[in-house]
Amino acid sequence: MGIPAVRGGRPSLDGRPDTDLLVDKFGRVARDLRISITEKCSLRCTYCMPEEGLPAIPSDELLSTGEIVRLVELAVRQLGVREVRFTGGEPLMRRDLEQIIAGCRAAVPDTPLAMTTNGIGLEHRARGLAAAGLGRVNVSLDTVDRAGFARLTRRDRLGSTLAGIRAAHSCGLAPVKVNAVLMRETLSGAVDLLQWCLDEGCELRFIEEMPLDADHEWARANMVTAAELLEVLGARFTLTEAGRTDPSAPAETWLVNGGPATVGIIASVTRQFCGDCDRTRLTADGMIRSCLFSDQEYDLRSLLRAGASDDELAQRWRGAMWNKWAGHGIDAADFVPPERTMGAIGG
Repeated sequence: MGIPAVRGGRPSLDGRPDTDLLVDKFGRVARDLRISITEKCSLRCTYCMPEEGLPAIPSDELLSTGEIVRLVELAVRQLGVREVRFTGGEPLMRRDLEQIIAGCRAAVPDTPLAMTTNGIGLEHRARGLAAAGLGRVNVSLDTVDRAGFARLTRRDRLGSTLAGIRAAHSCGLAPVKVNAVLMRETLSGAVDLLQWCLDEGCELRFIEEMPLDADHEWARANMVTAAELLEVLGARFTLTEAGRTDPSAPAETWLVNGGPATVGIIASVTRQFCGDCDRTRLTADGMIRSCLFSDQEYDLRSLLRAGASDDELAQRWRGAMWNKWAGHGIDAADFVPPERTMGAIGG
C-alpha cells in the first residue's frame, strides 16, 4: 500500500465540509498535534536511527522558536487542536526548548503541553521546563538492563535516562509515562522493566515495533506481537484487561495484579487503530504530515516565511488533513515504508 510521495504543493479541498476543524474524508478529526523540533538525537536506537545519525537539517530550514509558537497558537485557536506534544529526534537537543515551551504556554495557556524524550540530560533541565509550562513527559526506555540498553541505543547512558525520569517526577512533570518498543532482544527483560516502573510510579506502555527504522531491517515475521508480550508478562503478573479509556488513545490497558497500577500496549501493527486516529504532525522543517506512514507532506514553512496570513496557513493545514489516507496498511502485501524514518518524522 504505497502512499505516493507529495512534498509541497497545495492540497485539494474538493468536497470538504465547511468547518474550521481538521477533519478528513473518513470523518476523523485531528485534535492532537505532534510537533518535531529537531532531527538530532543523543542516542542511536536501532529501530529508529542509523549509527551515524540522520542527515542534518540546515539550521535555516528548521522552524524557529517564534515560528513554532505561531503555528501552535494557530492550531489551537483556529483548528481545534486540544493537546500539543514536542518530539524529535530528541527535543532536549534544542537549546531554546525552554523558550519554545514558555512561548507556547503564553500563547495557549489552557492547552496541555507534553514532551516525548529519551531522558538524556533531563535531570538538569526538568525544573526549568516545568517552570516554563511543560506539563508532563513520556520517556523512551526499552530495558533497565545496562548492557542491553547500550546494545540497543549504541550508547551507555542508562543511568542518565533513569535520573531524568526521577527528576521529572520530582518536578511534577506527571504522570511520567515510559514508552518501550517491543524488540526480540529485550522481550525477556519486559517483566523487569514493568516491575521497575511499578516501583518508580511510572505508567509503562509497550509499543509494537513499526517499519520506521532507518536501516530498513524491520520484518513482520520477526516482530514481537502484543500477544507474545502478554504471555511473557503473565508469567509474573496477573493482568486483567481494562480496554481503552479514550477511543482515540492508542494504548489498550491491563490492570496489574488487580490494580490500580496498569500497563498499556500499543499494538500498532497487529491491532491497528487507524480508524480512531486524531493526530496531526508537523516536522522540524515545517511540513504537515497526516500520518506516520504517509509520504504526503505539505509545506507550511515556505508559506509562513512568504508572509502568509493565519487564515492562509490554516487553510493549507486543513487541506493536508482532508487528504489523509484511511490507514497505514502495514499488513498489506504491497506495503511500502515511508521515505522518512521515525527519527525524522517525530513520534
